[in-house]
Amino acid sequence: MNFCPSINEYFDSIDRVCQMEEAEVMRISVVMATYNGEKYLKEQIYSILSNLRIQDELIIADDGSKDQTQSIVLEIAESDCRVRLLRDHSHKGVIRNFSYGLTCSKGEIIYLADQDDIWLKTKVSEVMEIFKEHPEVSCILHDVAIVDKNLQIVEPSFFHLRGSQAGFVRNILKNSYMGNAMAFRRNMLTKILPIPYSVPMHDQWIGLINDRYGKVLLYPQVLGLYRRHDDNVTELTHGSIKDMLKKRIQLLQCLFSRSRF
Repeated sequence: MNFCPSINEYFDSIDRVCQMEEAEVMRISVVMATYNGEKYLKEQIYSILSNLRIQDELIIADDGSKDQTQSIVLEIAESDCRVRLLRDHSHKGVIRNFSYGLTCSKGEIIYLADQDDIWLKTKVSEVMEIFKEHPEVSCILHDVAIVDKNLQIVEPSFFHLRGSQAGFVRNILKNSYMGNAMAFRRNMLTKILPIPYSVPMHDQWIGLINDRYGKVLLYPQVLGLYRRHDDNVTELTHGSIKDMLKKRIQLLQCLFSRSRF
């Protein structure tokens, strides 16, 4: 099965989304953090843009890549005004880089994106429909299939593999929140930002903030492909018990501190 849109399909999608009424759906910002991601980046960008309308934006915060990552982004941006490259290299590390991208976003609904995954064609339309039907929901987490570097399915459901559930205590003990499968409302940024540098990962922090101050909905439909390869930043398994306890204590301290604002 071919999950990636061809160039013709990509431009057909631009024609289609340009004809949509702007008032029909809230404006979207997609925030991607990149670092030396040239190998899979173009596929991922095209899969995202095929989901977006003309008024939406894809913000790519690059952390000083040494490969062709920035050149790839700039080449696409020349022909697509929805793509914006941020080249401030002072935000070292994935948490700082995502934080920087989020501060530059303008959309009412914010999606997070990794540099090496694939968005399926109905991802945005299905998620936005949920947001419209459920105004009380502040964050949506959808299921993804885990694939190898060639997009061959390794595990058809991350939710099933992880036993994913919403809930503050549940996700302190065992995190289900993955940035590449999350979208949230802009009004949550006042609690999310700044993301503490001592938390384990940005996506767990964002999910827990939504659990605490909003409402998280888990959507069991597979809407993306989570690519696992030799250069992944995150791991599916955790470290030692000592290290895990230390990180959770730091996370709780940060969450408690944020509740005072």
